[in-house]
Amino acid sequence: MPHIKAFRGLRYNLAQVGSLSDVVAPPYDVVDGELQARLYANSPFNFIRLELTKPEPGDADPSAVYGRASTLYRQWQRDGVLQPEPDPAIYVYHQVFDYAGRTYTRRGFMARIKLVRFGEGNIYPHEQTHAKAKDDRLRLTRACQANLSQIFGIYPDPENEAQSLLESHIAGAAALECTDHLGVTHRLWPVSDVNLINRVAGIVDAKPMFVADGHHRYETACNYRDELAAAADGTLPDNHPAQSVLSMLISMDDPGLIVLPTHRLIHGCTEMDSEQLRIRVGDCFDCENVGAGPGAAGAVWKHIEDIDEQAVFGIYTAKDQVWTLLNAKAAASDRMRSIAPNQSDDWRGLGVAILHHLIFEDLLGLHEKELPKPTYVHQVDEVVAGLEGRLEGNLHYPLAALVMPATVNDIRAVSLHNERMPAKSTYFYPKLLSGLVVNPLDAN
Repeated sequence: MPHIKAFRGLRYNLAQVGSLSDVVAPPYDVVDGELQARLYANSPFNFIRLELTKPEPGDADPSAVYGRASTLYRQWQRDGVLQPEPDPAIYVYHQVFDYAGRTYTRRGFMARIKLVRFGEGNIYPHEQTHAKAKDDRLRLTRACQANLSQIFGIYPDPENEAQSLLESHIAGAAALECTDHLGVTHRLWPVSDVNLINRVAGIVDAKPMFVADGHHRYETACNYRDELAAAADGTLPDNHPAQSVLSMLISMDDPGLIVLPTHRLIHGCTEMDSEQLRIRVGDCFDCENVGAGPGAAGAVWKHIEDIDEQAVFGIYTAKDQVWTLLNAKAAASDRMRSIAPNQSDDWRGLGVAILHHLIFEDLLGLHEKELPKPTYVHQVDEVVAGLEGRLEGNLHYPLAALVMPATVNDIRAVSLHNERMPAKSTYFYPKLLSGLVVNPLDAN
């Protein structure tokens, strides 16, 4: 990956704000209106007031939120709510969480990384980006002149050599600790030892980095850098902070790195039963009825996990309340080559690619542009709740799909082909918190 750098991050002054748990926030793109209101109520210093500022009555211009964030950000610095690190540092960051009856600790570190455009170096994206989200983040970056939250990058390090050096350094040291709204514990250690930082940089600098989350923020950082360069007659000093972006770096071999599935609940489509489904997809998939009623989703998902292959799906037809297991035949691969001839075999083998392009669009005629956006959920209990009408919005879902997540190795393979995965291919849990460290981008 490009060169990593230590920096003097801005962190909360706990003497002013009290509990760190009250002031941190999830990233903006997972915060709905209800959670935003809860975070606002937690503290007058909660980071959501910068990361996702609420409109106020009387705002004539929707962009007023960015000016309000800028004013508050600078006020917090003047008042000592946010204070700079005494020395340039990188930040060891642990997340301790429970999933499927096990406790995991995901370990990584935050640093500045040198920006290069996707396709021009060894930083690789794996998902598509959207102009609206990038415009929003660019407006906020301009207003505050800061990276308020971090990119999530993963890199190959089979022996976890870089992280092990950092773990040895922080062993026995007290951490800054907080708990988020989901019960995940977050721990942070600033590391300012120059020799250690250089050793870590020497290990990771030659490795590729794959963006796991934060694609919009990464491209926004490149756009912001280019804006500043254009305003300065086309040049920006190599040591300017905007030449880099705040990133969390995690080894692809870290035992706490897990990818959750993103299941689909489909609404706005024509009803069909399991026999109609079988007739439409049977040339490409072996079909087996494996359960009845929404509550059978858990057993169906357990069966899919046991098979552990990308091209196996659980499809629920609400018309007859049947779960059908779809297992790809050789004809499915042939058909994928026909409908996606310009993609690699690695891309065509992704479960989400097969689901959307072969099953939904080609075989069932459910075209994305003609339907409302699916409801995406990560837990089987949420699938059941949606099918029983217990999710927000109380929508009726004629179809549901259980799909295996893309793996870390899938991300690496597809990214190295310079391809982007279909939307919602991966969900790295838990999300990184915003508000632990801010990366100032002004040159002062």
